[in-house]
Order: sequence, then structure tokens, then C-alpha cells
Amino acid sequence: MTTQTGPDVQAPLAGAPVAAPAAAPAALRRWLPHFLVLAAIWGTSFLFIKVGVRELHPLWLTFGRVAAGALILLAVLAVTRDRLPRDARLWGHLAVVALLGVVLPFTLFGFGEQRVSSVLAGIWNAATPLVALPLAVLLFRTERMTVRRAAGLGIGFTGVLVVLGVWRGVGGAQLTGQLMCFGAAMCYAVAIPYQKKFIAGRAGSGVSMAAAQLLAALAMLAVAAPLLAGPPPDPTGLSTDVLLCVLALGALGTGIAFVLNFQVIRVAGASTSTSVTYLMPVVAVLVGVLVLREHLHWNQPAGAAIVLAGVAVSQGLRLRRRAAPAGVRPGNAWTDGGKAQDARTDE
Repeated sequence: MTTQTGPDVQAPLAGAPVAAPAAAPAALRRWLPHFLVLAAIWGTSFLFIKVGVRELHPLWLTFGRVAAGALILLAVLAVTRDRLPRDARLWGHLAVVALLGVVLPFTLFGFGEQRVSSVLAGIWNAATPLVALPLAVLLFRTERMTVRRAAGLGIGFTGVLVVLGVWRGVGGAQLTGQLMCFGAAMCYAVAIPYQKKFIAGRAGSGVSMAAAQLLAALAMLAVAAPLLAGPPPDPTGLSTDVLLCVLALGALGTGIAFVLNFQVIRVAGASTSTSVTYLMPVVAVLVGVLVLREHLHWNQPAGAAIVLAGVAVSQGLRLRRRAAPAGVRPGNAWTDGGKAQDARTDE
């Protein structure tokens, strides 16, 4: 997922069109299937990461998924006869977002999942909006703090403490892994308001912006991975499961999922698209427990529910949807889970 609320988180990309709220059943059928598939893809990204880091260094896992995602988006550009941005200054901003919204969070989630379950990684991804809001208010000045938002932040960070299980005491590899996952969420949280301030509203389609981000990230990883992780792994020495997970992370989580997200934004609006944040941790928990047989302690889903409640309060979630200006997608893509990733990502 590119700054996408990625793997994971996900916010809408610059240049994405915004439609009026779609309430009719016919309109619902046009975007709801895409929305549910997005939640499934981005929510399972944490499972794919968990399997991938069994045999791959996190940097090479990130390189593989970014390469696969870039190829998919370049193919979409070719089919639609779209083109990459031409503005050199815009490329500079996209490179910053590539570092903060792709390279660092994707890699941190990989390191984190060497120490903690995919379930916990998915839960930490949901904390992105809690960090993004104060940064947007204090650093980038793209949002205003209100009593409601402050209350939501307080609720959300209470949920963070519950997820950590601070009453039991924390330490060791488990704490290190959780802090790495939280660090990934913080990277998304910086990338999102940065995108809003410097990229939102620029000429160019969402697919074009996302492809440029991935190409910039790929260039960084091509230098960093050999220096920090050694020579590239021999693909023939990797198991089929790991190879499929790398392809799924890139082709599905960053490539195809972005195209689906673009359709949701076009039909239902950016505010609807960003609400995928609320489903991603649910999917991550389910697949982690059912597929990987990971253990789930009561405080983890309880804390996640409190975190999401805080996000809902801080964002002023209402039963009646409103049209919202297009933001910039994390997202992954990006949730991890991409995940970006305006949610999800505001994220």
C-alpha cells in the first residue's frame, strides 16, 4: 500500500475525483464490493509480511513488494495512456513521501513482525490517524484542534496503553516489535499531512502520483537494501509461500488495491474510502488467528476497539456520510495495509 494507511494504511491520492455521497442501492453496489475487497487485501497484508520475513530480510521484502506494485501501476498507466509527473519539484515532494510513507513503514513492519504477531501489527496500523492529527495541527497546520478531536485523541491513546498491556509490565523483544510497528504508523502519520500540504491539488492522476512514489521508493531501496541487508536473495532458494506473499503484497496490496480504491473514491467519495481503516484491523485479527494460529490476548482486540473509537470521535464519524475534499492517499498504498493509510490512512 502507498501511503496508504499502508501494508498497510490508506488515504485518497491527490488528483482523485470526488463524487457526491452515494446512498442509493444501485450506487452502493457500484462501490461496496470494491470496498470490501480493499479491506480484505489490506487487512491480510500483515499475514503476508509475517510469512515473508521468515526467509527474507525486511529490506528485501520491501524491495520485492514495491517492485511488484510499481510494475502493476506502470501497466495501468500504459493501458490508460496516462503519464508520470513532469514537475521536478513535485518529484522532490513525492520522494519525501516515498521515504516516509513507503520505505520506512514497510520495512519497520517487517522488522516488527519478526518479533510480534501479524495481529498486533494490524492493530498498530489502526493507530495512524491518532498520530497524524496532532502532527497535522502542530507541524503542518493543515487541521485545527477542537475539543472533540482532543477527546478522540485521549480515548485513542488509552486504547494504545490497553493494547500494550502496561499493567503487566512491558519489555524485551515483544516491546521492541510493538514499538517498531508503532514507528511505522508514525511514519504514515507524518507522510499523510505532508502529502496534504505539498502534493494535494497538484495536476496529475492518482495512479500517476502513486506510481511515481513507488519508483522513487524503489530507487532508494536499490541503494539501501544491498548496503544494509547484503546481496539480494536467490529467488530459487525461496519457498513458494514466500514468493507468493511477496507478489501478493506488491501486485495486490499496492497495485490492484490502489486501482480499486480509486474506483471507490470516484463513486462514493474520499470520506467513504478512508473508512476502510475500521475494517482492516478486524481482517488482520481474523486471518492472523485463523490462518497463522496466532494467539490473541483479550486486551489486544479490546484496545483496538478503543483505538478505533478514538479515531471515530476525532474524525467526527457520523451515520450520514458527507462529501469530502479529496485528500492524499496510506496505504497501503498506502495500509500497510499500506495503509497511508484522511484516515486511513485521515488516515
